[in-house]
This record gives sequence, structure tokens and C-alpha cells, in this order.
Amino acid sequence: MIELVIERWRAWAPGVEEPADWAGWSAAPRALEDNGEQPACDFVAPMQRRRLSRLARIVMHAAWPLCEDDEQLPFVYASRHGETTRTFAMLDEIGRDAPLSPTQFGLSVHNAIAGQWSILRGQRGESVAIAGEADTFEHAIVEAAALLGNGAAAVIVVMAEERPAAAYDGWIDDVPFSYAVALRVSRADGTATGPRWRLSLRGNTEAAPSAEGPHALHFVRALHDGATLDHPWKTRRWTWQPIP
Repeated sequence: MIELVIERWRAWAPGVEEPADWAGWSAAPRALEDNGEQPACDFVAPMQRRRLSRLARIVMHAAWPLCEDDEQLPFVYASRHGETTRTFAMLDEIGRDAPLSPTQFGLSVHNAIAGQWSILRGQRGESVAIAGEADTFEHAIVEAAALLGNGAAAVIVVMAEERPAAAYDGWIDDVPFSYAVALRVSRADGTATGPRWRLSLRGNTEAAPSAEGPHALHFVRALHDGATLDHPWKTRRWTWQPIP
């Protein structure tokens, strides 16, 4: 069982960015049209910004304001599919016998975005990149809890996915649109203020059906309505409960 405080959070999806937008979406969830929109990320210098993929921009935009300039905080980046779009573009180049860019290859690996965060923010502490199944979001929270238990004052957690190329339709069906959810979390027994949540795990012995849609976005809805949230996935059943 994990107990933590959500000090602050931010999220991004096409056309849904401001807190009021997310409050409206949470009250009436809907599929969003994804036409390749991406945040401007004007806070990153132009020469560095041009190296950011769309997914990296989404992550930076959501997470950047959660960490102060003078803070050194652990960073947990979670994505089930990672830089699928960039990788697919490279596979297309191979198919056309075109030369591969070493830069593109280097930035396609799963921990590249965590590395870019560390460089751009001057973060010298721990950074973690994880990929799991549809409950990758919960695994990211477990990772953050371990860092908090090891003495971190707070942890930045980002769950992000980019809508993959149409060629993956039928294989990747859990990313209806691109999105990122960024949380600044801290221990529930500290002095931090914010909503307190308990995350527990048990076996999915009742064979409850898997939740449809991204788990992280279900949690955004729970942040708005304060309701207990069940996330069954295969043999695992995660439960989020608000702490009064």
C-alpha cells in the first residue's frame, strides 16, 4: 500500500490543456481529435527545442512548471510505447535504403526523454524511464514511492503517450490520442499540502474486465471527483482511494 500527496499536477492533450478544460473533459470524457498538435515549449532555447520530438515536447510542457529552477528532484518518465513515431520513421528510412541519422537513433531509445529532461533542467539526481503494460502509470507511482522512501522530498512523475502511426492500428489500441499527465508527489506523512491518495494492489481474482482508455486519464477524472478508482489489468487490480 502506498500513500502520497499530489502537490500539483498538469496534463496535456490536443485541445485540452488548462485546468478548466480538464474539468470539463473529466465531467464528460470523450475521444479527442489528434491532428499532430504539439506544445510550443518556448521556455526551451531554440537550438535545444529543435531536437525535441513531439512526445518530448508534450512531456516537457506538462512537467516543466512542477519543478522550481533551484530544485533537484527525481524524475520518473513512464510510457508504454515511447518514441514509436520516431522509430517508425527510421524503419521507413531503412525500407527506402536511406541513411539513418545517429541523432535520431540516439533520441529514439526509451530513456532519451528522461535524459533530455536532466540536461535541459540541469537535474543531477535520479531519473528513471519505465515501460510496462496498460498499468504503466501505476508502476510509475510505485517507482516514485520508492524514491520518496529513499529520502526524496518530492518526485516528478510523467506518464505520456503519442498517438502512433496508422500502420500500428490493430496492434496499439490503448492510445486514442496523444496525452501527458505530470504529477509532483510527496510523502503523505510530511508537511506538503494537496489531495492525499492511497494506492493498493491485489490480485484480480474476480476477473474484473480491464479498464478502457489510459489509466492516467482515469486518474485525472478521479482528481476532479474524488471518487475511489479501480484499475484492473490482467492478474492485477489497482485501487486508488482518496484519504480524508
